[in-house]
Amino acid sequence: MKAVVYKGPFSVEVEDVEKPTVQHPNDVIVKVSSTAICGSDLHMYEGRTAAEPGIVFGHENMGIIEEVGQGVTSLKQGDRVVMPFNVACGFCRNCAEGFTGYCLTVNPGFPGGAYGYVAMGPWKGGQAEYLRVPYADFNCLKLPQGKEHETDFILLADIFPTGYHGCELAQVRPGESVAVYGAGPVGLMAAYSALLRGAKKVFVVDRVAERLQKAQEIGAVPINFAEGDPVEQIKDQTDGVGTDKGVDAVGYQATKGGTDREEPATVLNSLVNTVRATGALGVPGLYVPSDPGAPDEQAKQGMLLVAIGKLFEKGLRVGTGQCNVKRYNRQLRDMIIEGRAKPSFVVSHELPLDQAASAYDKFDKRIEGYTKVVLHP
Repeated sequence: MKAVVYKGPFSVEVEDVEKPTVQHPNDVIVKVSSTAICGSDLHMYEGRTAAEPGIVFGHENMGIIEEVGQGVTSLKQGDRVVMPFNVACGFCRNCAEGFTGYCLTVNPGFPGGAYGYVAMGPWKGGQAEYLRVPYADFNCLKLPQGKEHETDFILLADIFPTGYHGCELAQVRPGESVAVYGAGPVGLMAAYSALLRGAKKVFVVDRVAERLQKAQEIGAVPINFAEGDPVEQIKDQTDGVGTDKGVDAVGYQATKGGTDREEPATVLNSLVNTVRATGALGVPGLYVPSDPGAPDEQAKQGMLLVAIGKLFEKGLRVGTGQCNVKRYNRQLRDMIIEGRAKPSFVVSHELPLDQAASAYDKFDKRIEGYTKVVLHP
């Protein structure tokens, strides 16, 4: 079968790889209909992780079940399904408590597993024609038959729940103001989720014109950080107080001002200054314990200069961590079906799988309007 294979920094190729097979009675094999490129994939693509050549990328996957293991009870051949990017067992302590992003079973020695991602277990990615799904009864979310809402449903694998998770971490409530740093796919989903949760005003901070335009189109207030300090811009529009809540949808590759110079802690520190005293921050943006491409030795070891004194002084609460997709994907699916949510506004390009190399290059460079790419094998 064809699959997107990592070759080295800034290089992926679509190659022939072995088609997956059922290896356990609880497996299913899914014929992939849609698979998306995630901003997290770019960390590996750029060589900013310990990823070795040969990884099949792809943790945002959906499709039609082609083969069913003998132990699977709730699924059948022909079912249309979408899978959380988290690979989870469903029965360990963390899964039982709802923390499926930190499963203790699927990646021995490390809490959490995912498809096609470095250090997240042996699970091959779904930027391919077929995908093996373990613990399928638990990991597959069934969808209505047909092709309706295809580009909405694929976003249930990661970015829609992750954006919603950022708001949940920040405890966004109706009538509140929210600052979202980053207008990439997750940031736009966080802003959209804040509005769905009843936020009165949502600010979105970025410098890419196409992304800020999308933020404005959904009713958020765009803030271009290349045109001035975003903290001051937001405070000018909140009577000098700041927002009630904030979401970091950028992570460790943050840049400051109008330059490309990385300052890994700049978004966290900006949020500490943006959010009012006794507010809360949600941090779904990725931070890592080691970063070989970091700008200084401390950051290379995952240690950042965060304004902890100011955070403590203001009594701010902070929630962090990757999304436990299963906490949200069923209700978000139903919102899509009922017409209450349409997250596909974020999708800029739908392409065949064989154009993956070009798509990675353009998405990484933020050119030609590439904000979110869905591949169709």
